Formats: sequence, structure tokens, C-alpha cells
Amino acid sequence: MTDVVSKEVRSRMMSGIKSKNTKPEIMIRRGLHKQGYRYRLHDHQLPGKPDLVFSRHKAIIFVNGCFWHGHDCLLFKWPSSREEFWKTKISRNQDLDSKNIIELQQLNWRIAIIWECALKGKLRLKLEVVIDKCATWIISDVPFMEVFGHM
Repeated sequence: MTDVVSKEVRSRMMSGIKSKNTKPEIMIRRGLHKQGYRYRLHDHQLPGKPDLVFSRHKAIIFVNGCFWHGHDCLLFKWPSSREEFWKTKISRNQDLDSKNIIELQQLNWRIAIIWECALKGKLRLKLEVVIDKCATWIISDVPFMEVFGHM
């Protein structure tokens, strides 16, 4: 299937997609801040530059886009054009995610991944539920948590 827009328009559209300060990330940040949690953003000294870093609790949160990280959910669909490029790109992202998680665990960080599908789409959870799950996890000793939309 050919693209419905020109190469230049598609390039401009793709370059406008943000990697940080995304709408789902801001939703999580605001909800946790409202509950009194304080955090650092995108710490460049940590593997993967986690979206939120709670140093006091030795906990980090990644807010992952389902497309860019190849999440197996209703929001993810393999592109029909340039298939090899996208399979390589998304597989590389998944490999980097795995590597970063291992490195962070070796540094004794607790890790949570909030998937975009938990916050948008037909099967999303209520924002309050996601925020409460995060808040409960932050003060717990649970080493890993993933939150995603109902399947």
C-alpha cells in the first residue's frame, strides 16, 4: 500500500512526534504531583533516561507509546509501508528497552512501565486508577510493575 501523503509531508509529520513531555506522560506527572509526589524528569545519567525518577523511593517510571515500543495491544499495528524499516526500528527500541531495564535493575532501581493503552483507546483505564496504581507502587517494595489497558 502506498502512502497517501508525499514523502516531505510524512517526514514533517513524523518529526513532530515528541519523545518526551507527551500527553500521556504529562497526565501521569500531573496526577502524581497532585498527590504530593516529587520527581526528576528525563534523568540523562540513568539508562534509558526514565520519564520520572523518584530518587527517595529508588523508583522510576517509563510512560511508553505503544507504537514506538511495539506493545502487543489494540493501539499497535505494524505499518504496511516500509515494513522492513519499521520492524528494524521497533525491534531495536524493544532491545534497548530490555537492556535499559536490566541495567537499571543492576543499579537497584525499581521500574514501572505505563503503556499508552492504559490511558487512551477503547480499553483504557480511568486516569484515577492508573495514578492510584502508580502511587501505591512508588511507596511499595515491588521491583517491577506494568500498567496497560484491559485486553
